[in-house]
Amino acid sequence: MRTAPRKVRLVVDHIRGKSVDEARAILAHTPRGAATDVLKLLNSAVANAENNHELLADELKIGKVFVDEGPTIKRYRPRALGRATPIHKRTSHMTVVLTAKELS
Repeated sequence: MRTAPRKVRLVVDHIRGKSVDEARAILAHTPRGAATDVLKLLNSAVANAENNHELLADELKIGKVFVDEGPTIKRYRPRALGRATPIHKRTSHMTVVLTAKELS
C-alpha cells in the first residue's frame, strides 16, 4: 500500500492480540488514514479464514500482525537555482495472521 510503514505501524499496534470484532470497532474509530486500509485487510483475512479453512469469524483473534517496508518510489522536487532534492515515497507490506480463540 502507498503509505509509509511508520504510519501504518501506529494503527496496527492498537489491534495486535485483539478479537476480530474488537479490532473492527477500534479501526472504525481510529482517526488515521491507514486505518481504512488495515480494516480492508482484516476483512479480507476473515473472509479467507471462513471460506478456505471453514472457521467462524466469532472464534478468530489476531495472532500476528506486522508491517514491513515495501519498495520506495524515488521522485525529485525542483528547487531554486536549478537544483533538485529527492523525495522518497515509501510503501508498506502488511501481514495479518488470524488464530482461533482459546477456550477458557
